[in-house]
Parts: sequence; C-alpha cells; structure tokens
Amino acid sequence: MQKLSDKSSVRWGVMVIVSFTMMCGYILTDIMAPLKEVLENELNWSSTDYGIFSGAYGYLNVFLLMIIFGGLILDKLGIRFTGLTSALLMIIGATIKYFAIDALPSDNEILGINSQVLMASLGFAIFGVGCEIMNITVTKIIVKWFKGKEIALALGLQVAIARIGTIVALMFAMPIAEYFGVMQDGKLVDYNQAMPILMCLLFLCIGFVGFIGYTFFDKQLDKQTNGELNAESDEEKFKLSDVKNVITNKGFWLIAIICVFFYSAVFPFLKYASDLMVHKYNVEPSLAGIIPSVLPFGTMVLTPLFGMMYDRKGYGASIMIFGSLLLVAVHLLFAMPIFNNWIFALILMFVLGAAFSLVPSAMWPSVPKIINEKELGTAYSLIFWVQNWGLMGFPLLIGWILEKYCIVSSVTDDKIKYDYTLPMIIFASLGVIAMLFAIWLKREDKTKSYGLEEPNIKR
Repeated sequence: MQKLSDKSSVRWGVMVIVSFTMMCGYILTDIMAPLKEVLENELNWSSTDYGIFSGAYGYLNVFLLMIIFGGLILDKLGIRFTGLTSALLMIIGATIKYFAIDALPSDNEILGINSQVLMASLGFAIFGVGCEIMNITVTKIIVKWFKGKEIALALGLQVAIARIGTIVALMFAMPIAEYFGVMQDGKLVDYNQAMPILMCLLFLCIGFVGFIGYTFFDKQLDKQTNGELNAESDEEKFKLSDVKNVITNKGFWLIAIICVFFYSAVFPFLKYASDLMVHKYNVEPSLAGIIPSVLPFGTMVLTPLFGMMYDRKGYGASIMIFGSLLLVAVHLLFAMPIFNNWIFALILMFVLGAAFSLVPSAMWPSVPKIINEKELGTAYSLIFWVQNWGLMGFPLLIGWILEKYCIVSSVTDDKIKYDYTLPMIIFASLGVIAMLFAIWLKREDKTKSYGLEEPNIKR
C-alpha cells in the first residue's frame, strides 16, 4: 500500500505547513533587532540591557536543560504532543514579552536590572524554549516524511521558508513601530515598540492552528505504517539509556561544536546588524533593517539549491568547510575600517547569505547519517542545547563589549556612537573555529565511513 509519505504532493504539503509554523517563530525571534537604537533612546535601555534581553532566548534552554527535556519528550511521546506544546509555549512567551514592552515602566529595577528588561527577557526565554523544541520537532518531521527521498532539499526548503520570518522581522519592525507611533505637527515623536510584538503574536496563533492541521496527516501516516515510525517494537523503542549512544558518538559532538560556533557568528550578529548599518555605514535607522534582510533572502534561494546538490552529489563535510570560510571572510571585511558605504555592506550581506546557506544545508541532513532514527529527537535537542550556549552568551558578550570598549563619542541629541570593529573580529574568530572542526569532521568521516561525502538519494 502506498503511504502518505510516498505521495509527493502530500509530503511537500506537510513540509510547507510545519515550515510556516516555524516561520512564525522566526518573526518574533528577530523582531526587536532593528529597534535596538529605539530601545536605547526611548526606553533608556543600555547595550548591556539589550544584550541581556537578546541572550534570554537561551537562558531556560541552557541552565534548566529545557531543550534536552524537549528532545526526550519528543522521542518518548511523539511529534504531535511535543509540537502542540512547544507552539503554546511560544504564544505564552510572546504574550509576556508584549506585556513587558507595552505596559511596564522602564525606570524601575529588580536585582539591579531594569524591570522591563527582566520581564521581557522572561517572556523571550519562555518563547525560546518553545521555539527551539519546535525546531527539533519540525526537523524530525522532515526526516520522518523524507527519509530516503529528497531529505536535504526538504530541510533546505524548510529553512528557506522559516527565514521569511527573519526577513519580515528585519524589514517591517521599524516601519510598524513608526506607523503606530505618536505624531505631533506631522512629525514622529514616539515609537510604538510593542506593536511589532503584537503582530508576531497574531502570526504565532495562526501557526499554532496550522500545526493542528498537520497532526491529522501525522496520525494518518502512523496508522498506515501500523505505528512503525512512532510506536516501534520493544527492541526498537527509544530508551533513556540510548542517550549514551548519542553522547559517546564523536561525529555527533563535532557537528554540535560546528553548529554552536557557526550559528553564534550569524544569529547574534543579526541582533546587532541593523545597529552596525547605522553606526558604520551611516544608514538611516528607519532603513537599517533592510540591508540585513538580504541575508535571509539569500538563504531562501541558496539553501534548497545546496541541499539539492548534497542530495544528488554529496560533499556534505566539504560544504561545511567552505561555508565557514566564507563566513570568516565576510566578518573580517565588516571589521575593516574601509569601504564604509552601504552598497559594500549590501554585497557582504549577499555573501554572508551564501555562507549561511551552505553550512545548514549540509549539517542538518548529516545528523541522520551519524545517529539512529529513534535517537534523532535527543540528538537534535542536544545539538540545539549546545547551540543555545552561543545564542545566549554572545549577544550578552557583544552588548557588554560595545558598552565597555566601543563607544567612540556621544553625538547630537545625546545619541551614542559605536565602533563595531572588535565585535566583528570576535564573530570572524567564531567562524575560524567552526571551519577547523568541519575539517576535523571530514577526517572523521573518512575513518568512520558516515557517508557525509556521499549523496543522500540512493540510486
């Protein structure tokens, strides 16, 4: 009997549905990035406050191991329960974040931290738990529906659709804050920083409804296979003792380390990219988010393309090496005190988009070649846990460095001027580390015969 996953239209439709839910999460993840300067000028946040808030995404995932528990729950209780729960957590976190920015005063402190920053960070941390667990769940869904088929292309397209969320956040956060702001005598005198978050909350609710729709397809597929994908025989079911198989796998750790350093050179960078455009390339704050949005535009096109190449030609480890090398080159060029023109910045963003397409298109489809399918939820959750150390720590580090070492001068209207040279050198260094571990992974592949350099589609 032909299964649902054998029907091309159905499996690709499933990919679109779950990718849309993930896209809604990505909108909220980056919605405040173009508003950094507004938060500083209107709510009296410091760069350190912004760093605390941006890094909050990973606090609960890292310190309370929530993302690891999420992976264990995914392997034990299945896709439907885990996906719906994580979608609800995203909505709850976004609601708290909206309340903090919209209703709380910005001049009170708790434990020496701005109370508004603290509450917004709590909401972002809860949202981060839901978003990361949803990320793992969606990845396992793609593996479930596309194993032995166009898995890298599907994962690439899933990333591409999700990145639309980043584009929306970077391009429209500032215009929305301006449009719903306060006007006097035809001039904008006060931004509405909370309205972009409210828009995100609406999208998250739509994404939740979409995932409910997916669960009907998932249940039907399990019935067709007599539960073989989610209810294996006793010998094949996931056990907690199987965690040992994951954490003792050297290839797993190499991919996890590549992941944390590579993504730490991209996602935390995006939190500050709009501010970089203002302070180094003299772009108007209302337009500064447009240039960083070129990066996800590039990934939308190139990630599926590189995924298709991996499916058909292989060279997974080599793709990771080359992508990391491009990342290093771009950040070093951003650090150089030359070519301080927005056109040059735009070109660099295109190249960074290519780098950001290369590594994920090869990295995520490589995990099932190293880890057994029944352990994939745990493996992906551990990788995301390691990644969250970077997503938590580096935004805070960069914010602290900017405030401590990179203030050039206070210019007109008491606005602070930053020099981004040192932060960009730090981001380039992270790319170097990712490249070295990718080289190590390629050597390990030759020894262990994971098949990372081989095509995913078997003929």
